[in-house]
Amino acid sequence: MFYREAGDFKTSYQEDSQTFPIKFDRYRYYVVLALAFLVVPFVVNDYWANAILLPFLIYSIAAIGLNILVGYCGQVSLGTGGFMAVGAYACYKLMTSFPEMSMFIHVLLAGGITALVCIAFGLPSLRIKGFYLAVATLAAQFFLVWLFNRVPWFYNYSASGQISAPERDVFGIIITGPNAPAWATYLFSLIFLAFCALIARNLTRGTVGRSWMAIRDMDIAAEIIGVNPLKAKLSAFGVSGFFIGVSGALFFSVYLGAVEVGEAFGINKSFLVLFMVIIGGLGSIFGSFAGAAFLVLLPVVLKVVGVDVLGWPTDIVAHIQLVIVGALIVIFLIAEPHGIAQLWRVAKEKLRLWPFPH
Repeated sequence: MFYREAGDFKTSYQEDSQTFPIKFDRYRYYVVLALAFLVVPFVVNDYWANAILLPFLIYSIAAIGLNILVGYCGQVSLGTGGFMAVGAYACYKLMTSFPEMSMFIHVLLAGGITALVCIAFGLPSLRIKGFYLAVATLAAQFFLVWLFNRVPWFYNYSASGQISAPERDVFGIIITGPNAPAWATYLFSLIFLAFCALIARNLTRGTVGRSWMAIRDMDIAAEIIGVNPLKAKLSAFGVSGFFIGVSGALFFSVYLGAVEVGEAFGINKSFLVLFMVIIGGLGSIFGSFAGAAFLVLLPVVLKVVGVDVLGWPTDIVAHIQLVIVGALIVIFLIAEPHGIAQLWRVAKEKLRLWPFPH
C-alpha cells in the first residue's frame, strides 16, 4: 500500500514534471545511488569488479548512447563497435601525448572526438534511412577497424599492433594499469555512468528529445511542423557518439588495459550492444540498464549453473547462451517490442492499482 500517489501533492510546475513523480520512486533512486557510491566500493573485490560491475557500467553507457540514436531518433546503427574503437584509440593517443592531463579530461575528449566522427558518418542519414542507413553504419564499422589496423600512427608504431593503457592516477589513486584497485576502477566508471545517464535523461525529456522522437515517428510530418531534420539527426548522432566514445575509452583504459581492435571492437561488439537495447527496451534509459545487466549476467549465470553445477562442457554452455539471446530477441520483438522496460512499467502500474483490478 506504500506505492501510491494519494497524498503526494504537487504545488509547482517543476514538481509536476519531475522524473519520478511518486515519492517511493524517488527514495528508491536515492537509495540505489547511495549504495552504489557509498557501500559497493568498500565491499567489491577483483572478481565482482572485472566479471560483473565494470562490464555492466561500461556497456550501460554504450547502450544509452545507442538507444538515443536507435530508440529515440529511429536511426538504425550497426557501427557501435567501430565508434567504441574511436573512443579507445583517441583516449590512448591522449594518454600517451599528454600524460600530465587528468584521466577525466582524456575520457571526455575521447567522447568528443567520437561524436565528431559519428556525425561525419551520420551525414548519409539526411538522405537515406532504414536498411540503407544500417548498411552505411556497417560500412563505418569495417572501415574504422581497418583504419586502426592499417595506420601505425594510431598504435604508436607498436610491433604487436596492440595498444596498452599506461598507468595513470586521479588524486593520487591509480585507476589504469595492472596495479589499479578494483574499487577505484569501479568508482571511476560509475561517475561517468551517472553523468551520462543524467545528461541522457534530461535531453530526452526536453526539446531536443521531443525533436528526436518526432523524427522517429514520422520525419516528413516533423519537418512540416518545424523540426529541423538536419539538426535533429546530427545531434542524435553526436550525442550517441559521445556516450559510445566514453564507453570505448573506459572499456580500453579501465577494463581491459590492452586491446587489439579486431578482437575487442569487431562486429560482434556492435551486435552485442544492439541486443542490449532491443532486450532492454527501445526508447528507454532504464531499458539500457536492464539490457546491459541481462547480457552481462547471463554468461556468468550460465557458467555457474551449466559448467560448475551440471558439469556441461564450456562450448555447449556458450552455444546455449547464443540460443537464449536469439530466442529472447525474437520473443521481445514479437510479443513486447519495448522490452524489459515495458514489463517493469506494467508491473509498477499494477502495484499502483493493487489490490483493485482496474
